[in-house]
Amino acid sequence: MVATNAIAPRTGNVSAGTSIFAMVVLERPLREVHHELDVVTTPVGDPVAMVHCNNGASELAGWVGLFTRFAAAAGSPLEADAVYETLFREALEGEPDAGGLLAYNHLAGEPIAGLDEGRPLFVRTPESRLTLANVFRAQLYGVFGTLALGMRVLDDEGVGLDRMYAHGGMFRTAGVAQRFLAGALGAPVSVAETASEGGAWGMAVLAAFRAAVRAGSTADLASYLTDRVFAGPAPVTAEPDPADVAGFSAYLDRYRAGLAVERAAVDSL
Repeated sequence: MVATNAIAPRTGNVSAGTSIFAMVVLERPLREVHHELDVVTTPVGDPVAMVHCNNGASELAGWVGLFTRFAAAAGSPLEADAVYETLFREALEGEPDAGGLLAYNHLAGEPIAGLDEGRPLFVRTPESRLTLANVFRAQLYGVFGTLALGMRVLDDEGVGLDRMYAHGGMFRTAGVAQRFLAGALGAPVSVAETASEGGAWGMAVLAAFRAAVRAGSTADLASYLTDRVFAGPAPVTAEPDPADVAGFSAYLDRYRAGLAVERAAVDSL
């Protein structure tokens, strides 16, 4: 929360790494208990609903590694960062619903999806459009799939959300994962220059804030973050594209239905 300056009500953050989670600062307590949600607080004590998923970008990294090796085997080796950028940019050319493809990133169990164990799967039907662009749009959507299931619970609770702030390595390629996340959440997603930093940087900011409090130069975390830590260039914000919102919604409907395939894989393999 501190690393993204998402401590005000109706704001939240998404952190995408080995795992992925979203934290939304609430205006009021939740009406019911939900197994998909944990309730925590901001550093100043405001209630926060947290959607935590065990599986994040690790399966995506495996696919990128496959293409990194292909480039090397073809005699045109590329650095991993270049492969990520190439494949992410290609995903922008994919169909809004990823052409009927499905990617499950479950290397480990995922309680929100009802899975005790993980079975990463890539699924398509004979009618699906198997293109590189659709494959990688599906892989990026897959990183956000289980997270979106939990976020839909917050929607049903009537939780208001004005803006999400994103951080994690997958947002280093500007405008791709950020855009797809905005479509998945149906809310603006902002990415700051520090987006590739994570919790360790946020803890360092909190330590600096504590030192400032002791020195008597500040007493308010929100002002400290806004006026000092994030006083530089404004974050880049992606508004949800209606086509992406509709496409991800269609993807998520198939994703939810296809969880039966995931459970069968756990039972059988």
